[in-house]
This record gives sequence, structure tokens and C-alpha cells, in this order.
Amino acid sequence: MHTVWKGSISFGLVNIPIKLHTATENKDIKLRQLHKECHTPISYEKVCEGCKKEVQNEDIVKAYEYSKNKFVVLDEEELERLKKENEDKAVEIIDFVKLEEIDPIYFERSYFMAPDSGGGKAYSLLRKALQESGKIGIAKIIIRSKEQLAIVRVFKETLLMETIHFPDEVRSAADVPNIPSEQTVVQRELDTALLLVDQLTTAFDPEKYTDEYRTALMDLIDEKKASNQTVALSEKQPAAPSNVTDLMAALQASLDKTKTKKPPTRKRTAKAKTS
Repeated sequence: MHTVWKGSISFGLVNIPIKLHTATENKDIKLRQLHKECHTPISYEKVCEGCKKEVQNEDIVKAYEYSKNKFVVLDEEELERLKKENEDKAVEIIDFVKLEEIDPIYFERSYFMAPDSGGGKAYSLLRKALQESGKIGIAKIIIRSKEQLAIVRVFKETLLMETIHFPDEVRSAADVPNIPSEQTVVQRELDTALLLVDQLTTAFDPEKYTDEYRTALMDLIDEKKASNQTVALSEKQPAAPSNVTDLMAALQASLDKTKTKKPPTRKRTAKAKTS
């Protein structure tokens, strides 16, 4: 598994060097967009709204919009310094709670925790302590420049870290529109509903559930491939056309620009011979 984060986690005076590995994967089928006429992939450029020009990554800075069209620009050095200052800190478990006290709305993403070099014994200790106590740990961690609240729990003999939302990231249920107020429910209707729930109640088996749409889409794709219903780029078409600037035009413009400010000709000097 690919390591997405490497550091250490501690509880009390126990420090555990660990690695995080993504526990889940998105299996959505990604579809490309092609030009209907020539089946060339559509590309997207970053264009400045003010200059109407395409910009490169090195010409882009990050900023916070504190009010309409007013920004605070942040240098990469400043952001890297903040990131470094926080990432260097060991992740500390600050509380232990019961899992059932956390509503699933808070859960975000799951990571498997593996002990790094020399961390096996402390890893086993934390795992056993969580199993025996029936508790989970609450910690903070910075992943991809974002501070995350997280829980640490046991999952099939493995320590699992799950990032969870901060309270101010969960919207208020009171703001949801058109929620009906408490209404009188007819007892006979309720009894029928409870009977239906009872009949459909079973033990949770994750293998029972599959993505039927993804399976059907892949079947359709395989069927089209088998019957040669495919398209390919014409050999006359460039593999990666530019929708904004023509390469030769850009080169010529660069040459024209240098002509206006032609530097003085330097005398060529003989290169020193190396022995």
C-alpha cells in the first residue's frame, strides 16, 4: 500500500512511529470528454479573467477572499512554513471516548495505521488497550496542509484512523427546509411499517451490496469493445492540441519581443581546456 503520511502518534508517554495508508478507494468509472467531430480529447486551460490570457502554474499565487473581490495574498514560503511547523509535531491522542457517542455525520475518510520501524510493541499496546477498554482515541493530525480531527480505533486487528469533521463544519439540521413538524401517526400504519422493518431486518453483510450501475456500465463498455464500436485519434490529428495558443505563433511572438530589446552582442571567448 502507498504511504500517504509518516510520523508518530502518542498517548501519555507512549510514542508510536506510524505510517498511514488509505483504507478505501473510489471505483467510479471516469469518462473522458471528446470533440464529437474528430474525437480529440477536450483540454482545459487556466485563463486569467482580467487579461484573457492563459497562465502557467508559476504565474499563480494563492489568496484568501475576505470580502467581495478583496484578497489577502499568501506566499508559498509562508504556507510551507506553517505546514512544516505543524507537521513536525507528533500526533497526540488527547481524549478517549466511546464510538457510539459520535454520530456518523462527522466521519470523513479512513486510513490504515501501520507501525513504522521499532513501533510494533507500542502499536500492539495501544491496540490491546482500545480493545480491552472498548474506547476510541481522539487526536489531531495535519494531512495535505489541512488540520484534521481524527479518531483511532481497532478494525480487524489493525489500528484505523478516521478523519472527522470539526463541529463548525457540520451544518445545522435546523436549517434544512421543509421538515414536517410532529404529526399524529395512525397506529395501524405504524404497526404495518414496524412489521415491514422487522421482515427486512438482517445481519449486516457488506459483501451483499454491489454497485450495480458501475457493473452495468463496464458491461456496456466491454460489449462495445468486443463489437469494435470504438474510436481513435486520427493520425493526422495532434495528440495534444492547444485550444488557446498556437505553438509557432507563441514562438514568433517571443522572437518579435526580443527584437525590441536586443542585448549587446557578446564577444565569444575561447573555452579553457580541461586536462
